[in-house]
Amino acid sequence: MSELVRFSVAVPDDLLAAFDSYVAKRGTAKNRSEVVRDLMREALVEEEWSVPGREVVGTLTIVFDVSGTGDFQHRLEEVKYDYREFIVSSMRIFIDNHNCMEVIALRGENDHVAGIANLLLGMKGVKHGRLTTTTTGAFL
Repeated sequence: MSELVRFSVAVPDDLLAAFDSYVAKRGTAKNRSEVVRDLMREALVEEEWSVPGREVVGTLTIVFDVSGTGDFQHRLEEVKYDYREFIVSSMRIFIDNHNCMEVIALRGENDHVAGIANLLLGMKGVKHGRLTTTTTGAFL
């Protein structure tokens, strides 16, 4: 079991007030300590993502126009098939009559996951997209 370590930090009043406002937006279950721990984990995950060859996970969300994009959808399925060893799952959501959102869960070495995401984000027909990354937690 990990040992609890307490530490204190001198923080200017205006920074602490802004942080308290941020903490309040995170919900009543969160307090300063919890939010500081969350931010520490976030920084460590970001650092872990930068280690070459590290196994990571992420979700790629893309939005595209479904009208007149038959070729795009075919190319999307081809890419998903070609990289199926890295794609854990995908889900398609029809937003309205014209727009569709695809969420793709990826797992593998960080350079492979980022490469697949960049390939898909660069495809003609993608209106918007974003890769959200995290790690398997093995090194946290």
